[in-house]
Amino acid sequence: MTVKTDVVYGNYIAGKWQEEQGEAIASINPSDMHEVVGYVQNSSSDTVNQAVRAADAAARAWRKLSGAERGNYLYRVANVLEERLDDIAETLAREMGKTLPESKGETARGVAILRYYAGEGMRSEGDVIPSTDADALMFSTRTPLGVVGVITPWNFPVAIPVWKIAPALIYGNTVVFKPATEAAVTAAKVMDCFDAAGLPTGVINFVAGAGRVIGNAIVDHEAVHAVTFTGSEGTGRTIGRVAAARGAKYQLEMGGKNPVIVAEDADLELAVDATISGAFRSTGQKCTATSRVIVAEAVYEAFQQRLLQKTEAIQIGNAVEDGVWMGPSASEAQLNTVLDYIQVGKDEGARLLLGGNRLTEGAYASGYFVEPTIFTDVQPEMRIAQEEIFGPVITLIRAKDLSHALEVANNNRYGLSASIFTTNIQKMLTFIDDMDAGLVRVNAESAGVELQAPFGGMKASSSHSREQGQAAKEFYTSIKTVFVKGS
Repeated sequence: MTVKTDVVYGNYIAGKWQEEQGEAIASINPSDMHEVVGYVQNSSSDTVNQAVRAADAAARAWRKLSGAERGNYLYRVANVLEERLDDIAETLAREMGKTLPESKGETARGVAILRYYAGEGMRSEGDVIPSTDADALMFSTRTPLGVVGVITPWNFPVAIPVWKIAPALIYGNTVVFKPATEAAVTAAKVMDCFDAAGLPTGVINFVAGAGRVIGNAIVDHEAVHAVTFTGSEGTGRTIGRVAAARGAKYQLEMGGKNPVIVAEDADLELAVDATISGAFRSTGQKCTATSRVIVAEAVYEAFQQRLLQKTEAIQIGNAVEDGVWMGPSASEAQLNTVLDYIQVGKDEGARLLLGGNRLTEGAYASGYFVEPTIFTDVQPEMRIAQEEIFGPVITLIRAKDLSHALEVANNNRYGLSASIFTTNIQKMLTFIDDMDAGLVRVNAESAGVELQAPFGGMKASSSHSREQGQAAKEFYTSIKTVFVKGS
């Protein structure tokens, strides 16, 4: 029996919630496909025009506020989000399939990000520069870009929008925000926190709908001066081409095929625990998730045995239930992608060590559940070792030594994150220097980054800009050089 809701979430434009004419889009619970979490708008490009006009009209007054005044608004949003944390986290778990503890952690991170960027309003925004003219003052300052389009994925429907929107706003821009439809109910609840905080009309706007309609309209719009995007590589490349063609600034965070190197001197218990967390938390649906595990031959069998034993103990189930460690794939389409890649691995000749099946019996019958999957005897050139799967699939690869491990790790089009497990300082330093990734971690899982630190990838993972921390200022502002001399 289908459990339906009549709750419809509108678009938020010029300080008001509004609904489109026509049929809304149902958001389905991936733990129980018979439950509708809510409905969001199937908007048109005309709605994007309304939102951009509202943001453009608000831009001048918003940028004229002091950084401290803009920061006070973000503090208010943080307080509202914190008050609503449990409700938003439960919605996230029901809508996207992330376990409830992880959903609460992500929502709490959104609160912390807002408070961090609220503080940016009181930090330095330029430098005094020596002039060759002894009677002149020269300095640099920062100026906002204008209207920023924010396009976000379904896997982090609180944290990723917040870490894009908060710096855009604190540095004086206005925003048009388009979430992924698969997690747009959660995103709408986050947007309602901005509404409750009383931001000026038009400063932030929210439009839900199909990416090919809403996303394209945002990227194409002449009044959108910058676009920040996280999602698939193909979509990101298209956004980059369109934005560049009309002179708009763009920021792309895309795929990852993140390696973990386990050296022969590694603490194997630590390496196994971190590999499992990095690979299987959030059902492997993180751009920084561990996907390739490159293990020194001397410890390969021991590592594999420990990995197998601990993975077998993972509790899979409905994301909101107590004791569940791993939830479902976020959608039927994502589940099918994972199952297709598992079949590819079998066809390529990799040996399936564990998992590989969709779970369909009993409580699993109504959800998009797949077992944690481990392939062994994987060759580096296999598709399952080269292409992003975005699911709970690990590929184990043997390495002769650290030099060989780094060669294998770097032999991929992506360069987002990477980890090494070793107790040898020289190996740590070699890995830090030679690993082609934007985020490198030593004796820690590949997934995760602290909010105050720059985040972004190399190679096909990114457009080479950085998000989060003070590095965000580089994207959301332009430098203005000022020369002052008395008459």
